[in-house]
Amino acid sequence: MRTLNKIVIATATISMLSLGTLSAHAADGDMSRQLTEARQEGSVWTAFALNRHLSPFAIDVDIEHGVATLTGEVESDVERDLAEQVALGVEGVTEVDNRLQVSGEEVQRQADSERSFSARINDATTTATVKSKLLWNRNTEGLDIKVSTRNGVVTLEGQAQSDAASELAERLARNTEGVRQVDNQLKVTAEAGTAERAREQVDNAGSAISDAWITSKVKSSFLFSSSLDGLDISVDTREGNVTLSGQVASEAEKSLAIETAENIRGVRDVNATALRVEGVES
Repeated sequence: MRTLNKIVIATATISMLSLGTLSAHAADGDMSRQLTEARQEGSVWTAFALNRHLSPFAIDVDIEHGVATLTGEVESDVERDLAEQVALGVEGVTEVDNRLQVSGEEVQRQADSERSFSARINDATTTATVKSKLLWNRNTEGLDIKVSTRNGVVTLEGQAQSDAASELAERLARNTEGVRQVDNQLKVTAEAGTAERAREQVDNAGSAISDAWITSKVKSSFLFSSSLDGLDISVDTREGNVTLSGQVASEAEKSLAIETAENIRGVRDVNATALRVEGVES
């Protein structure tokens, strides 16, 4: 997974929990850890992208508990070792699991070199945005979904707890700025039901998610959407109850804004009576 420092990714991690109050604290801790790890991944990826010896290669970075796992291909052992040293130089990375493969062929380098730096930046931004939307949504198992992007084509891999969740994940990805196509490779599995129950415990904790967090994620989801003008919609949250005001271009956009807000984790209710449709008298 590759991310960027300029994208602030706030995530809500759901794990197996037994008590509602403990669930709230554990979720907050996991959320903070996920945010830190996302920033670290962005720092490592940026360091690779700016290094002239490493930038031609497609190197994936995944960080968990300070351990950076590197996967992909490079052309020599020198570049493999260099990538490890660069990753270790990022604050918070204590260990590197270097799984980079060494290939003697020029084909990989040439193919990756053809992609411009800006294209790779855009794809990394898209990946971060889609993953954030999946993590914020109460109906998708974001942590079980791997997101990757190449030339605007988003690939979803992993598990979903139902066909509906799989379809929703695809729709959230498709309705994201910069996405041209979605390749949905998610597998529906009954095992996700356990995560579903854990998520419900956190949702029932009520105040576990702050109003400020909800407001931020609703606004960000509007701005990330390719079908909404988020700048014209104001969001206010009190005790999990979201109020939308401002103006949208159509009834379809208003319905989408309401649905988007309702699906954010921690939202109890959405009031959109003050959200006007352009050209329609209230």
